[in-house]
Amino acid sequence: MSVAEARLQYDAGISSKNFERLARYIYDYSGIKMPPSKKTMLEGRLRRRLRATDIETFDEYCEYLFKHGGLEREAIHLMDAVTTNKTDFFREPKHFEHMVDKALPTLLSDGFRRLRIWSAAASIGAEAYTIAMVMEDFLRTNSSLDYSVLATDLSTEVLKIARRGVYPRSMISPVDATMRKRYVMEARDPERDEVRIHPKLRAKVGFARLNLMDEKYEVGEKTHIVFCRNVLIYFDKPTQQKVLRRLCDNLISGGFLYVGHSETITGLDLPVKQVANTVFRRI
Repeated sequence: MSVAEARLQYDAGISSKNFERLARYIYDYSGIKMPPSKKTMLEGRLRRRLRATDIETFDEYCEYLFKHGGLEREAIHLMDAVTTNKTDFFREPKHFEHMVDKALPTLLSDGFRRLRIWSAAASIGAEAYTIAMVMEDFLRTNSSLDYSVLATDLSTEVLKIARRGVYPRSMISPVDATMRKRYVMEARDPERDEVRIHPKLRAKVGFARLNLMDEKYEVGEKTHIVFCRNVLIYFDKPTQQKVLRRLCDNLISGGFLYVGHSETITGLDLPVKQVANTVFRRI
């Protein structure tokens, strides 16, 4: 085959048959629905995998995955390619206000002195580090309390970024000046338009890969607060039910669950009661 012919095949895109195979595998593995309207998006994201594997066409890539054992090596990279990782510092700030004003004082009055907080679907770490900033500020007037943050995500690529804790300077604009001074380090070289999260915050946050489709979540002891925001929208109702039930299984009685403002758990059978907008408490 000539280079021109290969390029024509390369540009032909994913066949309907192979798109269905990929969509089914992605759904079974991650719970993420991939309707036909996302075919072009999937093609765009998988082109990098074609280059990385030195495969010229989508048909050959799918042959490699489904007929030649490629999934054993490629599954993690495939999931990295298809997952969406939109995140910001202090995204949906009302949740952090509720945590400071309601959740933390309640847990403190219940006798808890060491809190475990879980950022599920943590992406590049902005949510986890926001939680750590809020906790550090809370500890300034509540020194008897200690905490740790667990941040998990399906994507290994975003977890690498999260562990480094280095971000474009523009990303920290939602962080107020006082917190920036305390918890964010400016690059010594003014030409580098980036910042780094302070080591004392990074020491409080642990990162691990976790697939929310797993039957059991290996997160250690039960947590006191769970953030699982803006990921449920990618799941159908049966998958939402399973994921939220497992999250609740890892939440202490009286613990708090935060979901995204665009998400609803109405109609799902869960051991929680609503205590604020998109905030729930384990019962």
